[in-house]
Amino acid sequence: MFHILSDADIKEGAVTDIYFVRTKEILSGLGITRNVIAETFIRKLPEQWPWAVFCGLEEVLTLLDGHDVTVRSLPEGTIFRAGEPVLEIEGEYTDFGIHETAILGCLCQASGIATKAARCRVAAGTKPLISFGARRMHPAIAPMIDRSAFIGGCDGVSSIASSRQLGEEPVGTMPHALILILGDTVDAAKAFDRFIDREVHRIVLIDTFNDEKFEAVNVAEALGDRLFGVRLDTPGSRRGDFAEILKEVRWELNLKGYTHVKLFTSGGLDEYSIQELLPFCDAFGVGTSISSAVTVDFSFDIVEIEGQSAGKRGKNSGRKDLFRCSGCGASLVTAYGEKPKRCTCGASFASMLETYKPTEALKNLPAPQEIQARVLEQLKNFTPRDLTA
Repeated sequence: MFHILSDADIKEGAVTDIYFVRTKEILSGLGITRNVIAETFIRKLPEQWPWAVFCGLEEVLTLLDGHDVTVRSLPEGTIFRAGEPVLEIEGEYTDFGIHETAILGCLCQASGIATKAARCRVAAGTKPLISFGARRMHPAIAPMIDRSAFIGGCDGVSSIASSRQLGEEPVGTMPHALILILGDTVDAAKAFDRFIDREVHRIVLIDTFNDEKFEAVNVAEALGDRLFGVRLDTPGSRRGDFAEILKEVRWELNLKGYTHVKLFTSGGLDEYSIQELLPFCDAFGVGTSISSAVTVDFSFDIVEIEGQSAGKRGKNSGRKDLFRCSGCGASLVTAYGEKPKRCTCGASFASMLETYKPTEALKNLPAPQEIQARVLEQLKNFTPRDLTA
């Protein structure tokens, strides 16, 4: 058996921390029912990120399907900052409190992955960015990882199951295994060209046996105009100055007349190495840094009980609203119902939190492509300078 939970287990609350089960037992024993509002936010983003991408709402609504609760939340794919409420749930506490563990799990990891992907997207500009990270995490959660990466701005993912759920074609090149088994890079390139559907780009891995610049020319001579690109996944122990290797490959290909051949890189990339390689590379395959991205450590706290403000130490009590300036993008958190004046820039504020009844909302959720478009629209004016606080 694989060490995973079924959908039914998650829905029934089997993943919850035991103290929530004990709380429900105590409240039920005392005959106490309380209508509460619980809020999710983060006080400080990880790794000095100045912003993050909200992701995981669809799974939270799925988890709460059938419960008599109301959710107010940022739309999935919204960029937010530390200190901003991103989601609240209103209902009788024992009806949903047991799901706190799973709610946070859905939001924290998905938002971390989507944010890392978005940061790589900003670094890569308009150049193709592919998620290669399924192999770095448990296969049971590959679709969640790749969905989050896609929402964050990756153009495609390599996993078949993930691509199927996204409604996209899987993206990939060829593995070292093929070249090692056939014993020669050119033979592998020819075999790929012979047997693989013509709709698939011919992108050949060139770092298995020989120097990359010579191998690039060899496969270009073998495939000619059919060669779309070459991929460098050069091991760290052989890289030296990776940018220089890319420059050499580009020079040799251009010198021999193969200016149409694109250069793809993969292996240990993140938003910082992408920036360094951007002038010499045409596309990026990013794995570990996206799939194992640091989580966004949201908290989930009661802020109102039976209409009265409540809150633990260190937490602002009471229900809140979140507004964003339509001009400069500044955010404003207010007490619930408090209407803000115009921003100092002169533009008006727009409310950011939308209301969802889980069962109804699940019938009309946006497709991943729509959510990705929302993210990209928000990122369109971002530059690498926006990656640091």
